[in-house]
Amino acid sequence: MNKRTIGIFVFLSLFFVQMSFPQQKENSLSLSLQDCILKAMKNNLGVAIEVLNPELSDISVTLAGEKFWPGLSFSLSRRDTMQASYSYLESSDEVTSLNDRYTAQISQLVPTGGTFSIAFDGGTTDTNQRAQTINPRYNSTLTFSFTQPLLKSFGIKTTRKDIIVARNNLNITESQLNKVLQDTIYNVEQAYWNLVYSIESLKVRRQSLQLAKDLLAKNQREVEVGTIAPIEVLSAQSAVATREADILQAEAQVKNNEDILKTIINLPAEEGREAAEIIAVDKPAYELKEISLEEALRTAIENRPELKQMKIDLQNKEINLSYAKNQLLPNLSLSASYWSPGLSGTKKEYDPRNPFGDPINTIVSPASDALKDVLNFKYPNWSLGLNLTLPLDSVFSRASYAQAKVNLQQAELKLKNQEQQIYLEIRQTVRAVETNYKRVQAYKVARELAEKKLLAEEERLKVGLSTSYFVLQYQTDLTTARTDELKAIIDYNFSLAGLDRALGVSLKKKNINLSNLPGK
Repeated sequence: MNKRTIGIFVFLSLFFVQMSFPQQKENSLSLSLQDCILKAMKNNLGVAIEVLNPELSDISVTLAGEKFWPGLSFSLSRRDTMQASYSYLESSDEVTSLNDRYTAQISQLVPTGGTFSIAFDGGTTDTNQRAQTINPRYNSTLTFSFTQPLLKSFGIKTTRKDIIVARNNLNITESQLNKVLQDTIYNVEQAYWNLVYSIESLKVRRQSLQLAKDLLAKNQREVEVGTIAPIEVLSAQSAVATREADILQAEAQVKNNEDILKTIINLPAEEGREAAEIIAVDKPAYELKEISLEEALRTAIENRPELKQMKIDLQNKEINLSYAKNQLLPNLSLSASYWSPGLSGTKKEYDPRNPFGDPINTIVSPASDALKDVLNFKYPNWSLGLNLTLPLDSVFSRASYAQAKVNLQQAELKLKNQEQQIYLEIRQTVRAVETNYKRVQAYKVARELAEKKLLAEEERLKVGLSTSYFVLQYQTDLTTARTDELKAIIDYNFSLAGLDRALGVSLKKKNINLSNLPGK
């Protein structure tokens, strides 16, 4: 081999190396697969929407728990009345009355479903009616009341039903977020490897074009010296034109896949990055991954967010059924009260012989005396009672209970159906991983054989035992073999990503923590 031939060979080798490893462009962004996943977690609008759902569910838990917050009520009123006197015994001219009333009450729902309350009310009455032994009069009452359902609406589980359901719904939304994140990771991986495939496929087609151009240049030189027929030049020119058209299509596919990836990771959200060209720095690998079907099934059952959602929803349906069954019971309630009244004011004493005359003595007691009587429980009072109500809707209609029972049965069937679908998906996914790995090995052998066939045919062409047509055909076969091998490698990476999603371990594999997401 002479020096000129060696120089050409070195030049072409350096050229292809440069084509395979392009220089970093000024307006470009080098991203690994992990970089893209993290950007999607940060910027993807679908993820941003889903992140808010657990927050809304957490607010619902707070709202459900507010039923156990104590209730406070206050009231204040004044009534001033005046009317004609119907009797001199009542008043000489007109009857006037001034009444002030004030009430304060605090009530609390207890875990068993009952209600406990403390109320304090008081008032002042001042009138010009005759024969009033205490006028003005100050009265106060402190009342303790307790009401407890004994059948319907009785029990901690029944009382806390809304809170339990709200907490379960919070867990459901967190599982839904988990699924959305895993789907997003899978979509990022698909988009990333599709971009890698289109970029590498473009390189293969450019190499194929270069081979056709080299053959065209060789044929043109040989036609000039008269060693081959001009038809050989036409064959090479046709191949160059066809492969140039293929490159145009491949370049468009690179841009399309780049736009898809940009949309998923929401690159426009980062200032100045919208027009940047993405350079994928990760290359697809095809290392053998040993998978146990039984272990994969166990992992999926433990980690799949859909199953977690359905199991929690099943718990909600059981709670609703228990509550509906409780609501069929009669409404029997126990009520108990204890109250302490107090009274004070201006006490007027009259002559028993002339009770309608002027008072003969006046004893003034301040309003605080009434309060002292209340707090000292000077006049204790109590009451105890049972109240039974039989609503006709619970006696003659069991629609709510029947509906809750059917909903529970439906939830159980949905859970079993989802488990079957997961079993099927795991089997298919594991089979896809194994099959795609074997495809990679087969296409690798096919590509190596295509390279050898092309080299052999080029040698035959040199000694005049072949034509440009066959060489171009073998070049096309080599391009197809390289593309098929590349596609098999990409499919193998797709199947690995699909396996992680099917097992429910995508977040763990990519080191994504839900608590570190924006908005969490």
